[in-house]
Amino acid sequence: MPTLALSALTVTTAAGPGKGALLDALRERRGALAPCDFLDVDLPTWIGRVAGLESVSLPSALADYDCRNNRLAELALQQDGFGEAVAAAVRRCGAHRIGVVLGTSTSGILHTELAFHERDPATGALPSPLHYATTHELSSAPRYLRKRLGLAGPTYAVSTACSSSGKVFASAQRLIAAGVCDAVVVGGVDSLCLTTLYGFASLELTSTGPCRPGDVERDGISIGEAAGFALVEPATAASDRGESSLCLFGVGESVDAHHMSSPHPEGKGAELAMRRALEAAGRAPDMVDYVNLHGTASRVNDAAEDRALEAVFGPGQACSSTKGWTGHTLGAAGITGLVTGALAIEHGFLPGTLNTERRDPAFSADYLLANRDMAARCVMSNSFGFGGNNCSLLFGRAEEAA
Repeated sequence: MPTLALSALTVTTAAGPGKGALLDALRERRGALAPCDFLDVDLPTWIGRVAGLESVSLPSALADYDCRNNRLAELALQQDGFGEAVAAAVRRCGAHRIGVVLGTSTSGILHTELAFHERDPATGALPSPLHYATTHELSSAPRYLRKRLGLAGPTYAVSTACSSSGKVFASAQRLIAAGVCDAVVVGGVDSLCLTTLYGFASLELTSTGPCRPGDVERDGISIGEAAGFALVEPATAASDRGESSLCLFGVGESVDAHHMSSPHPEGKGAELAMRRALEAAGRAPDMVDYVNLHGTASRVNDAAEDRALEAVFGPGQACSSTKGWTGHTLGAAGITGLVTGALAIEHGFLPGTLNTERRDPAFSADYLLANRDMAARCVMSNSFGFGGNNCSLLFGRAEEAA
């Protein structure tokens, strides 16, 4: 698969809109989790909520797409000059040569959940119009971006739970390698909804406080919401313009299907995804300076990921989880992890795990608890989903592409 230039990046999380807000939070070790105050949800847990979505407006021509998920996408589109970068790509390549592939786990399901709250008590009729196709349906966000950005290339959604916005990069590689696209807008959007909050709570997976990845007393996840996008194109094209600073070297995917909601206890699927990313990039394990973990703070998931890391890298691999800043953003976790790793490379530091006080002594990895000044050249980011849908992304400075 071709090496891809990460020509533009943006992310909006509970830390705030844009990469700068996340960078400041990482550097200042300032978390964005807070006790759950979403709608009328009554759960003893903390969440990563993006402020101000209730007041975000979509263009009037796209009013049928109005829902929390697409408002989050719109807010992200307005950051970091991302829209301008895509417009420049359209001028270079043509709108029909730029695709859109986005990951999500629940899309705009909240829109339908709220509609059920408003149904007629006598007949059970839902309010009209519901606009299911442009809000709830999985392709809602990619179709919204396609129209919003004036693109005309292939457009679809990837929904593999929490690995969704990692796997979109593999889709982009295939579209470009097949000659279908010259560039692809990829990323993910997942917003808070009742299904995920109550669903994860019913599985006894949510923490009663801010999540503590890798801590010996970790007790579950903190659910967050986020939207992030990347404009990717062949590294050669970006290099010819002298514009590329970061490149995606390789993507590794696997499906272990060990259990519907739990990973293989030895992390076999995670191990395979990481090995495949290294093989795809032609890299040895000792060339990876830092791993941004999936690190949800689930007792089983964190332990399985540590075993997988040891199998691939041996003991002592530098790594951390950044879920303590943003919460677990589910279908947007892959893009959030990639942008976090990109910030670490660009600004010369590795973020330590937030909220974790005592690293699990059973872990063999170098689980960072404090920020570390380091000029990372090559970073891996993991995102693993229900059903054993696993994805690892390997990326770094463009000069390391060879």
